[in-house]
Amino acid sequence: MTQLSEETASNRGLSRAEVDERVAAGKVNDLPDRSGRSVADIVRANVFTRINAILGVLFAIVASTGSLINGLFGLLIIANSGIGIIQEIRAKRTLDKLAIVGQTEPMVRRDGQVVALPPNQVVLDDIIEIGAGDQVVVDGEVIEALALDVDESLLTGEADPIDKAPGDPILSGSFVVAGSGAYRATKVGAEAYAAQLASEASKFTLVSSELRSGIDQILKVITWLLIPAGVLTIVNQLFISENGIRASLLGMVAALVPMVPEGLVLMTSIAFAVGVVRLGQRQCLVNELPAIEGLARVNVVCADKTGTLTENGMRLSEIRSVADDPQPDLDDVLASLAAHDPRPNASMLALAEAHPTPPAWSVSAVEPFTSAKKWSGMSFRDSAGHDVGNWLIGAPDVLLDPNSEPAAMADELGATGLRVLLLSRTDVPVDTEPAPGAVAPGSAVPVALVVLEQRVRPDARDTLEYFASQRVDVKVISGDNATSVGAVAASLGLGSAETSVDARSLPTDQRELAEVIDNGVTFGRVRPDQKRSMVKALQSVGDTVAMTGDGVNDVLALKDADIGVAMGSGSSAARSVAQIVLLDNKFATLPYVVGEGRRVIGNIERVSNLFLTKTVYAVLLALFVGLGGLFGELFGYGSLSYPFQPIHVTISAWFTIGIPAFILSLAPNNERARSGFVRRVLSQAVPNGIIVGLCAFVTYVIVNPGGAGVEIGSKDAVDLSPVQTQAATATLITLIAVALYVLAVVARPYTWWKVVLIAVSAAAYVIIFAWPWTQHMFKLDSSNMQMLSVAFISAAVGIVAVEAVSRVVPRIAARRTDREMA
Repeated sequence: MTQLSEETASNRGLSRAEVDERVAAGKVNDLPDRSGRSVADIVRANVFTRINAILGVLFAIVASTGSLINGLFGLLIIANSGIGIIQEIRAKRTLDKLAIVGQTEPMVRRDGQVVALPPNQVVLDDIIEIGAGDQVVVDGEVIEALALDVDESLLTGEADPIDKAPGDPILSGSFVVAGSGAYRATKVGAEAYAAQLASEASKFTLVSSELRSGIDQILKVITWLLIPAGVLTIVNQLFISENGIRASLLGMVAALVPMVPEGLVLMTSIAFAVGVVRLGQRQCLVNELPAIEGLARVNVVCADKTGTLTENGMRLSEIRSVADDPQPDLDDVLASLAAHDPRPNASMLALAEAHPTPPAWSVSAVEPFTSAKKWSGMSFRDSAGHDVGNWLIGAPDVLLDPNSEPAAMADELGATGLRVLLLSRTDVPVDTEPAPGAVAPGSAVPVALVVLEQRVRPDARDTLEYFASQRVDVKVISGDNATSVGAVAASLGLGSAETSVDARSLPTDQRELAEVIDNGVTFGRVRPDQKRSMVKALQSVGDTVAMTGDGVNDVLALKDADIGVAMGSGSSAARSVAQIVLLDNKFATLPYVVGEGRRVIGNIERVSNLFLTKTVYAVLLALFVGLGGLFGELFGYGSLSYPFQPIHVTISAWFTIGIPAFILSLAPNNERARSGFVRRVLSQAVPNGIIVGLCAFVTYVIVNPGGAGVEIGSKDAVDLSPVQTQAATATLITLIAVALYVLAVVARPYTWWKVVLIAVSAAAYVIIFAWPWTQHMFKLDSSNMQMLSVAFISAAVGIVAVEAVSRVVPRIAARRTDREMA
């Protein structure tokens, strides 16, 4: 029965004046932005970065020499910051808009009426009504309780629901698993526990990401490499080659700038932000950005049947009597059960639709439905106060003797995909504690089978076929009858009713459980704690698991899965713990979500190869030239100045990395992501970088004219001599030609637009090196055919070496993977 505290039994909620008074006093449940960062924070985070700081210092050094054309790379600071800011603000606005659409609106009493309000409009002392599936939005004190059970496992780790009575405290972040009630808000805004959870769970951030942590590791190593490379270069330029301070500084900057993977962080941010916007266009709310990366790694999807494969709505098909004795009008019983349920589920809504006119009965006892016990019940009295029965409705395979005729009939109906409930009558009030070993109170007598039709989602089959084509296993996990679950899945080409597993027979040992789940496809009669155990068992054998669901019974599994996906129409508790919410309630949206994750991660890995190849060859070239100049001076072979000016390394990156990387980062990519990002990228980038750097150095050694390299008496005392310019041009041609082939390898497999991209990039460099205006602008001279011949031969050798590496490294990696799996 409903329990009321004496002081609030007739509470009508706050008046308009009382609400205004609390708003004026700041006692409002103000919540942080969904994205977690203001526009100012976004601007600050994109401007003040490690990359921008390095480039800024190098630009200041170039500016001090007076050769501003060599400071063209400084535009990267503006590009990195500007594009990052624009994309992140765009993604923030998308998130904020979707968050409003998918926002949980608590039911609040105001002036005697119950209204749905956004959480940020709840004020101190508001009376908030709650029922099964609702999440508690602010801390409070219970004032009404109707068999109210609250799960606080998300806060305390305590698995068992806690019965709440008037006067008990209730914490935000917990959720109702059974019953209904109301509570008064005692802590709102930043003081409430929910605000602390939201600030940690919903930030626009890329934390807990293998991708981001890998990139950060690489950047830290590069930062330390800059110091010795810079010192060696400036010593060689200033003291060995005797180029003068300004020329030496330009040589140092030219050596250091290509070491900085300036676009890598930018491309990562853009890829994630564009992913958020694209998913937002499909009504998909990303609560946590790492979910995009996680989706790319998913190889098992655990899907709840109801609300995922089937639509939430049901229709009453028939009522089959199984009672031996005459019973009251069953239409009246079913109508009363549906009418007096304060929080009806899909089954009760179907009964209410079929029997909209209940008799004038009152409820004398009630027992709410829970996923653990699989039944609910009510005891009724008529208008004269006479008992008209204690009625239970729930799962036939729980309430019936499995060897009975009604049980066989229920199994037969369930095997066709229908949902079957048993209506029983018991001899004691339904809220009586069942006897030890019993599942229901008193002596329950079966009365009728209530048969419901479930509507299969029209897009479910195509979705399952997509996952099969992508080698993603789908496990259907449901609290419904195992045979019924198997039949529904079989109608979609997944498993069969005969092989469906009844979760009541599942082993408790995690290893054995993982084996059963791996071999099975559909599972019925799964308790909420079992869903959680099944997810953990799959994770224990190395699977990356996505869990989809919409009910309160899915919350624990959604939370523990690598990626939790909730339906927008699901319970507020499910939506709050999921990383991704499908606001359109379409299971068919999930392939697009997975595809977007794969696009983001696959493309970032692809372009990372380009950026890190440049870093490797820049470091090696600086070391080769520095050490070559040092040993040349010691052994009398002549000095060896750094071949390039900053403008040279700037243009070398335009069409080998910058523009192609941006386009490739937004391209389609359906390859499933794997762990080991850093190792995999470096296994390609390091050998490619060595090849590019070595070929460029060999070219330079052969064509190097010796001497300081600076034209004495030039206007700025920073220009290269004509012969040195020709040598630099030849070396640059070798470097760009081999780097272009690295781009061609990274772009595989080819499509028409990739071929066009590579062709346009090559053509752009032909123009830059052949057109007199661009030669003058970028300090190039390609008139020395002897040097160019050396450049072309070195480039050809480098291209062959890159092709060989592209064929050998994947085979070595595959053998290593096979050994690890063995």
